[in-house]
Amino acid sequence: MNFSRSKELQQKSHRLIPGGAHTYSKGDDQYPEESPGFIARGAGCHVWDVDDNEFIEYGAGSRAVTLGHAYPSVVQAASQAMGLGINFVRPTPLEVELAEKMLSLIPSGEMVKFGKNGSDVTTAALKLARACTGRDMVARCGDHPFLSVDDWFIGSTAMGAGVPQATKDMTVTFRYNDLASLQARFAEHPGQIACVIMEAETTEPPHAGFLQGVRDLCDREGAIFVMDEVITGFRWHLNGAQHVHRVEPHLCTFSKAMGNGFSISALVGKRELMQYGGLHHDKARVFLLSTTFGAESHSLAAALATIRVYETENVIERLYEGGRRLAKGVAGAVAQYRLQDYFVMAGRDCNLVFFTHDQEKQRSQVFRTLFMQEMIKRGVLAPSFVVNYSHSDADIDRTIEAVYGALAIYRKALDDGPEKYLVGRPVKPVFRQFN
Repeated sequence: MNFSRSKELQQKSHRLIPGGAHTYSKGDDQYPEESPGFIARGAGCHVWDVDDNEFIEYGAGSRAVTLGHAYPSVVQAASQAMGLGINFVRPTPLEVELAEKMLSLIPSGEMVKFGKNGSDVTTAALKLARACTGRDMVARCGDHPFLSVDDWFIGSTAMGAGVPQATKDMTVTFRYNDLASLQARFAEHPGQIACVIMEAETTEPPHAGFLQGVRDLCDREGAIFVMDEVITGFRWHLNGAQHVHRVEPHLCTFSKAMGNGFSISALVGKRELMQYGGLHHDKARVFLLSTTFGAESHSLAAALATIRVYETENVIERLYEGGRRLAKGVAGAVAQYRLQDYFVMAGRDCNLVFFTHDQEKQRSQVFRTLFMQEMIKRGVLAPSFVVNYSHSDADIDRTIEAVYGALAIYRKALDDGPEKYLVGRPVKPVFRQFN
């Protein structure tokens, strides 16, 4: 493939933009050197780069594009709303309509507040928890890769430069599926932890009773249980992962699949907590969420249209079916090339990721880069195997064919050394202290 236009733009972008992109996971350090640097357009699960190379794409929009790129009914709804004006000095009726729809779907929902990004609402949840409990500290799951761009989270990662030590000290971590580790944090900081925040599930399912155990522990300790459903919401189930796992958090957050790529997020929670961000109480006021663009009409309309598709078509069922088909095909390729200990699939069928291992069976960015490079050569852009509703059986079968070809090279690289096959430098983790 020819990537000449992409490479020209990459040189220019790094002169103008720190990192060359506005999302770390989209940066050049996350992809092989021989890869599309810029995407020009997309339709369904297919994208075309600026050099007009076509790819089947997975994990679109950091998993936000669940129906597919430029999904007609969503684009039409957003376009109609834009034609009427996108931002006024008073609320639009769409805010009430979407609020009513969200609360009809989310089991724990009694009130809702909208934002633009997942970080808006996770941080708002933290602020609300602090206001309601009078405590400062937060316990977050250390096994979950990303919860916010804000200091309370970033300060607890390897990229904590610029975050005050006092802020870092207010965040402690615990292990997923390890209730004792959370109990230990409460014991170490009695009466100080305002909330526990975590995803319901990432690549590892919760042990029986674990999530309810977290909720019960929070109740006993006087802390707020915040469930981050930014990824799981509208992908695990129309009613969220909390419905799947039969547990109700005090507060929960949504974004990504909520608007099929449009910028929209939601903080949903119990009225007794959420009301402190409103007008009808006599406590100290909480600046919960108030943003200039938090309720743009086209994003609200896009979310309503997206949810309407979920309700009328078998979207989530198709995500599971497509994922199962893909996982089965990949497993066949792994078995053929004896890579069971080297190339590993993980996660729910609707949200599949892969892990790569080297000759010593250790996690390897070099082999991740090699696999992605070989998939790109075969017309598949796959930082993950997260499907969307537009992936047809033919798209998935073509992907499986590409996997067979890529894993054949992977097998050779294990035997001969990856340097014989990899072009350029390996990818790197986003969260690292130095470049």
